[in-house]
Amino acid sequence: MPTRHDIRNVAIVAHVDHGKTTIVDAMLKQAGAFAAHQQLDDRMMDSNDLEREKGITILAKNTAVKYHPKDGGAPITINIIDTPGHADFGGEVERGLSMVDAVVLLVDASEGPLPQTRFVLRKALQQRKPVILCINKTDRPDSRIDEVVNETYDLFLDLDADEDQIEFPIVYACGRDGIASLTKPENGTVPADSDNLEPFFSAILEHVPAPVYDEEAPLQAHVTNLDADNFLGRIALLRVEQGELRKGQTVAWIKRDGTISNVRITELMMTEALTRKPAEVAGPGDICAVAGIPDIMIGETLADPENPIALPLITVDQPAISMTIGTNTSPLVGRGGTGKGADAKSAVKNRKVTARQVKDRLDRELIGNVSLRVLDTERPDAWEVQGRGELALAILVEQMRREGFELTIGKPQVVTKEVDGKVHEPVERLTVDVPEEHMGAVTQLMGVRKGRMDNMSNHGSGWVRMEFVVPSRGLIGFRTEFLTNTRGTGIAHSIHEGHEPWFGTLTTRNNGSLVADRAGAVTAFAMTNLQERGVLFTDPGTEVYEGMIVGENSRSDDMDVNITKEKKLTNMRSSSADSFEAIVPPRKLSLEQSLEFCRDDECVEVTPEAVRIRKVILDQNARGRASSRAKNG
Repeated sequence: MPTRHDIRNVAIVAHVDHGKTTIVDAMLKQAGAFAAHQQLDDRMMDSNDLEREKGITILAKNTAVKYHPKDGGAPITINIIDTPGHADFGGEVERGLSMVDAVVLLVDASEGPLPQTRFVLRKALQQRKPVILCINKTDRPDSRIDEVVNETYDLFLDLDADEDQIEFPIVYACGRDGIASLTKPENGTVPADSDNLEPFFSAILEHVPAPVYDEEAPLQAHVTNLDADNFLGRIALLRVEQGELRKGQTVAWIKRDGTISNVRITELMMTEALTRKPAEVAGPGDICAVAGIPDIMIGETLADPENPIALPLITVDQPAISMTIGTNTSPLVGRGGTGKGADAKSAVKNRKVTARQVKDRLDRELIGNVSLRVLDTERPDAWEVQGRGELALAILVEQMRREGFELTIGKPQVVTKEVDGKVHEPVERLTVDVPEEHMGAVTQLMGVRKGRMDNMSNHGSGWVRMEFVVPSRGLIGFRTEFLTNTRGTGIAHSIHEGHEPWFGTLTTRNNGSLVADRAGAVTAFAMTNLQERGVLFTDPGTEVYEGMIVGENSRSDDMDVNITKEKKLTNMRSSSADSFEAIVPPRKLSLEQSLEFCRDDECVEVTPEAVRIRKVILDQNARGRASSRAKNG
């Protein structure tokens, strides 16, 4: 069959923070994608604000480098898909793999293969993609290159790779310095026989298959991602499998439901470095972007109008975690950060507080995110949103918050399914790296959460690696407690492992809540008296309302407190005297920590300025009646 030797399509997959985006940066710079005077940022591919803040890749993105072989041959276009390493964004990984012919598996020279490495590798092997192993960060002082290579071989065998897949080439690299070599360096050193990524480029050209096609086949192009442009509208990113796609051409658009309609390609673009440039034609194996089809969706096919043949739809793993997202129903809805003054009025002009706005935004998210689902609930102003994991859902809420939405978020729940008449729940494989002295604390923590230890290894460096199989419910709220128990030194990563029979009841939070019993502003006087009762979450002057949670009780039950109490005036003293008494700084909870903290009868109020935890039933008396009804059945 004819082959296109001028193009290679490759995805870079790895665990979180093993250096994917950094090595793509180095490839772009060394392939001459930028002029010498251009000001370049680190991690150029992480263009989203949240990606830069959290230091992780959330959206799969493609770039292209023009590589000029050293023997003086014609330049070769290498299309690179930078995928997320976090399993919560697995839908992005699966879409990325559908666009390429091989994968580069990046593994940290010290940490070795971790749960997400297993996840992304399993997806690549299922799709029969050849693999190039790249051992990155060889200059780390604690690197152990030989052991990591052996662990990777074990992982391939574990995932039932066949003989061809196990015979993978190995590249050793330091992505930060832009150096790669085919010769193994000493542990803790940068490869000495090279000063650039030339060996890495050569390995890609040699081991990534060039796209093959059938000259007689009609046009087939697969939509793998979506983007938007203020001028062009919705843009579909697609890979041309057969035939040619031209600007101005009329093509058959085969939708998800099987219906076919003819549409015209108004704009055709190809990626060069980080920009899209207009093009006239895209051939087999090319990754391009087209405009002119306003309602096109991921997984659909563009085909020849004379002979339309659909490509298979993209399928992703089932969601494991769900939470309810609805409109803000608190007394402070639409009132800005404090609810006072002219600043608050100007801040709430672009506030989005209606059910229609929330539903429209969730529907828009479904267009580009194939791993999310939105289901109706009994209430008209709330929806159940299902996703891969807590982080994926928290990222969606954070994006909506920044866009001006006010929301009420329910406690994360697991998505169960019935197998042979029994309820099964999702389980995760959790890998934990901790110093030896914290081993007992972590084992005890996992025991409470019904986790069973599967494996334990000690590399003799004072650190222990443990693997647990634990219900997904047990990991909701786990991270904060884990970091506290390990004094911030522990590293934990989890990956979806399947479903097992229901594990029974789990009690993960032993302490109750301190609940405000009236509306008003928090006073320093009240905080001084209450801080012995538990840990407070609010600053003096913060506006609170009845039913809002202002702290964590030191006991297991909830306590209604008056945090707005003011000091009485006397003949001798003013109300402001003695306010210099020591107030313990309140604990500030992020959005993820607030979601972890929630109990079943609590929810999180999210606004652009604040994240507050509150009771679902705000009225103190109504809450008491509801809890007594629940106890007495």
